[in-house]
Amino acid sequence: MFKKILIANRGEIACRVIKTARKMGIQTVAIYSDADKNALHVKMADEAVHIGPPPANQSYIVIDKVMKAIKDTGAEAVHPGYGFLSENSKFAEALAAAGVAFIGPPVGAIEAMGDKITSKKIAQEADVSTVPGYMGLIEDADEAVKISNEIGYPVMIKASAGGGGKGMRIAWNDDEAREGFQSSKNEAASSFGDDRIFIEKFVTQPRHIEIQVLCDSHGNGVYLGERECSIQRRNQKVVEEAPSPFLDEKTRKAMGEQAVALAQAVDYASAGTVEFIVDGDKNFYFLEMNTRLQVEHPVTELITGVDLVEQMIRVAAGEKLSISQKDVTLTGWAIENRLYAEDPYRGFLPSIGRLTRYRPPEETAAGPLLANDKWQGDAPSGDIAVRNDTGVYEGGEISMYYDPMIAKLCTWAPTRDEAIEAMRVALDSFEVEGIGHNLPFLSAVMDHPIFIKGDMTTAFIEEQYPDGFEGVELAQDVLKRIAASAAAMHRVAEIRRTRITGRMDNHERKVGKHWVVTLQGTEFAVKIKADKKGSTVKFADGSKLRVKSDWTPGDSLAVLEVGGDPLVLKVDKITAGFRMRSRGADLKVHVRTPRQAELARLMPEKLPPDTSKMLLCPMPGLMVKVGVEVGQEIQEGQALCTIEAMKMENILRAEKKGVVTKINATAGDSLAVDEVIMEFE
Repeated sequence: MFKKILIANRGEIACRVIKTARKMGIQTVAIYSDADKNALHVKMADEAVHIGPPPANQSYIVIDKVMKAIKDTGAEAVHPGYGFLSENSKFAEALAAAGVAFIGPPVGAIEAMGDKITSKKIAQEADVSTVPGYMGLIEDADEAVKISNEIGYPVMIKASAGGGGKGMRIAWNDDEAREGFQSSKNEAASSFGDDRIFIEKFVTQPRHIEIQVLCDSHGNGVYLGERECSIQRRNQKVVEEAPSPFLDEKTRKAMGEQAVALAQAVDYASAGTVEFIVDGDKNFYFLEMNTRLQVEHPVTELITGVDLVEQMIRVAAGEKLSISQKDVTLTGWAIENRLYAEDPYRGFLPSIGRLTRYRPPEETAAGPLLANDKWQGDAPSGDIAVRNDTGVYEGGEISMYYDPMIAKLCTWAPTRDEAIEAMRVALDSFEVEGIGHNLPFLSAVMDHPIFIKGDMTTAFIEEQYPDGFEGVELAQDVLKRIAASAAAMHRVAEIRRTRITGRMDNHERKVGKHWVVTLQGTEFAVKIKADKKGSTVKFADGSKLRVKSDWTPGDSLAVLEVGGDPLVLKVDKITAGFRMRSRGADLKVHVRTPRQAELARLMPEKLPPDTSKMLLCPMPGLMVKVGVEVGQEIQEGQALCTIEAMKMENILRAEKKGVVTKINATAGDSLAVDEVIMEFE
């Protein structure tokens, strides 16, 4: 077995590999750019080597720099994680030439299956059903438009070396095909150093289901069930689960056997993923093969008890698989939510800055991983597992140079309903401050009827949130529970405020029993009766809720029992009440005396400033292109400019017809959030 491995990656996946290597008694080497000198993976590794400036194309994907780090540290093997050099055959060749093991598949398999065009041709030759498309290289935008018309809209424009949603666009007409081709080409060159593009038919209303395969160099191969990855945004997965609520055992077996056969056709040896799109009749079509570890691998580990990183290391060391297909069992249900540094209220655009607060929920171990003694963290055991794979820490910086994913929150339970409920509580308990993030959106998805039913497609986000995410409107019964909690918590805070030193004798402030709680445009008049064990909150309609909690003023997280059921609230103090966040809702909750409430109703509402004639920068980024001029008349939906942030190009469009009167930024400028880019009349 290897004594020392280098992880050619960063962030949560580097931390994930270090955990398994440490468990196996293997020393680890981290690499880092200027932007990552204080990163968590650097702190966790036994050694760390600086490799250059923040941009990935000057550090993490420069093969010569990585090879020098390997030589200088004496690493015997390299785990590439995902992204960066993980599917780069030239890197694998360089390692082989240096006598260093690549913890991944052979070069031939990377070249055959890692390239999206080549992999489709091989699949077709192997009689695997594939999506119609043009597999040749496309020279320019005009040719892209011509091919798109021949295939028939809608089409998917994809980077041949792509992955993780980078270099991928859906086009519904000629203009979008021309525009999407150039953006995909630019993103592909920036992210992968390879700007080759191909086009295929975009199958509407599909489900995205993938099979995890594991093969060794001795001809053995198994599949470890499937992952449902249909909830995606901008072709990047957001929520994954295993198994899929859609597949039956017959379809699972057919997909699994086909995936293993395809892998063995190219002498695959390592962990890999064969992706399929599946229609409503359970017909499945080969999409691509990712010759690396997938972001969402934890859900497979949670239902099988197999540590995929450990298996990759053992296969790379020449060992045979210790399991056969008959040993693979799927137990319980696992769900993964990806926590992104993206602001859901600004169209999910990237957000950067310092994590002023980062408190994940407590990790607990259960299920197959615990039974097989493969748990990665020092976590207590229970009936439900909570796992958080992350690469950040409180006080750390979220950089504009890399992917916006900062954590993967996973839950496991015996049933899907229990796993969903465990995820709801875990999301409510996850505290993140200082940046925009998608926790509210993830909470909303977990409560969405379509997701609960398991009837989602890859169009779920687009169809259910066509105007973007604007928060959650909670049902009246939920509001009532939060109102009761707020009243009880306000009473505790009021009692503390009465207990001040230096009071005048015979001047004691009394805390009243009657309060009016206002939230989400609804008022609840309540009366509180408290005792040592909690408070009973009585509403005007005569109903009552018993509230129990150890919350004290100043705590940012309140764990309560309301009406006998648990409730978790994120809490901040505001004037005359609290800011409370739960289940995707962000509420201003005011708790007032009846007289204060009466006066508050007479107060005028403060209106936000009018920015309707301005284009504001929605996220920190770099101006790539300005597409209009001063004095130019613009139409609704017209592209105004392109901004690059976190390796993604974002085209800002006109919301209505107008005339450009002022442009404040040019290509190459760095922009801050809400900076005025241009003005209109």
